[in-house]
Amino acid sequence: MYNLLAIILKKRMDLKFKTSADFRARIVEFPGLWMSAPEITALRQDLRAVAHRSVPDGSLDYGVFSDSEDVLNRTIVTLVYRISDGQPVAFNALPVIGLSLSGKPADVLHLGLVIVDPAVRSQGLSWILYGLTCFLLFVRNQLRPLWISNVTQVPAVAGMVAETFSNVFPAPTRGARRSLRQHLIATEIMASHRHVFGVGPEAGFDADRFVITNAYTGGSDNLKKTFEVAPKHRKAEYNDFCAAELDYERGDDLIQIGQLDLNAAQRYLLESVPRNALGRLAVASFVILMQRLFLPVLHWADGKRQWGILRPFIR
Repeated sequence: MYNLLAIILKKRMDLKFKTSADFRARIVEFPGLWMSAPEITALRQDLRAVAHRSVPDGSLDYGVFSDSEDVLNRTIVTLVYRISDGQPVAFNALPVIGLSLSGKPADVLHLGLVIVDPAVRSQGLSWILYGLTCFLLFVRNQLRPLWISNVTQVPAVAGMVAETFSNVFPAPTRGARRSLRQHLIATEIMASHRHVFGVGPEAGFDADRFVITNAYTGGSDNLKKTFEVAPKHRKAEYNDFCAAELDYERGDDLIQIGQLDLNAAQRYLLESVPRNALGRLAVASFVILMQRLFLPVLHWADGKRQWGILRPFIR
C-alpha cells in the first residue's frame, strides 16, 4: 500500500510492473527533471547496454545518447528487463515535442527510438515498446486525442503504426490523406526538431509525400538499412509501399503523423495487448488515474505553493 501511495504522489510517471512471467517494465517520465545524478547515470548505462548488443558498432549519437544535458527533460523512457537475470533487453525513448498549432501550444508524442536485444526479438514485446506508454498517457489525458509522430524506413514498423493509430499519413491504406494539421505538424517538426530523431540539416523533406531524403546523417547513421535487411510487415502492401516511396540506397525515411484516440485505444487493447497482460495494464491505468485525480487535491491543500491569483505565495 505504501509503494502504491508513493507512486501516486509522484508528480511524474514512474511505474514498475511485470508484463509477463519473463519480463518487467519501467516507465519513467522526464527523468532529467527529477532523478538524481547517480540514477541518471544508471539509466543511461542500461540504455547503452541494450544499444551495444543491438546496433552495428554499438553506438548512436542522438536523442538519449547525445551529450545534451536536457534531452531527458522531455523524454519518456520505457525500459524492459529480463526477470531471470535483471538485464535490460529493450527500450523505447519517446520524446515529447512541443509545437504551436493554430497559435496554441500542442504536444506531439514522437514514437522515438526503439531498440530490442536480438536475443529477445519475436518474444511479444512490441505491445510494450510501441503502445503501452502512449496508452497510459492517453488515459492520463482524460481520453482526449493525442498527436503522434514516427520516423522509419522499416516496413514492419510503418505498417504497425498505420494499423495501431488513427488517420495516419503516409500509409498505403485506402483513403489515407494528409490533413492541414498533419502538414503543419510535419513541417514544424522538420523545421525545428529534426535533431530529436537524428536527422541532419542537409536532409531534404518532401512535404507532399512526407518523405525525408538522405536522412541518416545526423547521428542515426548506424540505423540505416537496405530494403532487403529491413524487417518486413506480414502484409505485402506495407512492404511494397515502402519500396516504392523510399530510396534505401540514399537513405530515406517516412515521417508518419497520426492520432491516438478512442478507436486507436480500443484497437490497441483488443489486438495488441496479450490477454494475460490485461490485468496488469488495468492496474497501471488505475495508478495513472489516481495520480491524475489525487495530485490536484494535494496541491490545492499545500498552502506553501502559489496557485495563480487564487492563492498568492506565502512564506
